Amino acid sequence: MVVMPATIATVFDMSKRILIAPSILSADFANLERDTKVLENSGANWLHIDVMDGHFVPNITVGPCIVKSLRSKSTLFFDIHLMIREPQKYWEKFKEVGADGITFHAETLTDKKNLIENIKKSNTKAGISINPKTGISEIEALLPSVDLVLIMSVEPGFGGQSFIDDVTIKIVQLRKIIDDNKYNCLIEVDGGINRDTAKICIGAGADVLVSGNHIFASNNIKKTIQSLKNIQPRYKKFTTSF
Repeated sequence: MVVMPATIATVFDMSKRILIAPSILSADFANLERDTKVLENSGANWLHIDVMDGHFVPNITVGPCIVKSLRSKSTLFFDIHLMIREPQKYWEKFKEVGADGITFHAETLTDKKNLIENIKKSNTKAGISINPKTGISEIEALLPSVDLVLIMSVEPGFGGQSFIDDVTIKIVQLRKIIDDNKYNCLIEVDGGINRDTAKICIGAGADVLVSGNHIFASNNIKKTIQSLKNIQPRYKKFTTSF
């Protein structure tokens, strides 16, 4: 029997507290079903799935077959992060096997608006991601169209890296643009997230935190996730619902 995911309106809502998206990049790949269920039972909001092709980043991870297998086992929001050179060629394959949200990198192609429109037409949340060295100005024109901006706080490709402090100002800048214009867009941060860096990101304006090693290496996954969720925002959110 296929397990149906929770409604997007339930798990993709700015009016709620911080969302936690554990990354399966740090999971035990021999026990992905087990680890996914542990995350779900521990209060995770999303499951962050990093897709790497060995070209855009120097690593290879999972494909649609893995996502399909996990989809039948989990009701979590599947947050697909395409770290691949040609996202326009492959996004539909991930939609077909159960992606709830699909994020691709601004650095990968020129016709970003068309891809965003196509993803949204498929009733899937569309996100755009930027690497640490890419400025907010590169994606500002897309903010009215996207549902999410994923700010990388490490160089993409491998887990376990340290948080790059310089990205904090980008979170602040993006938060101001989104709030000033009342855009329906979440800010997600990925890379080096632990209790200390989570406080920095939330204080700067993040809505969603991707965390891998910090969660999976802990002795109590449920307590670690709850600890991240309980960090209080230090800014006033623009409230909306999907």
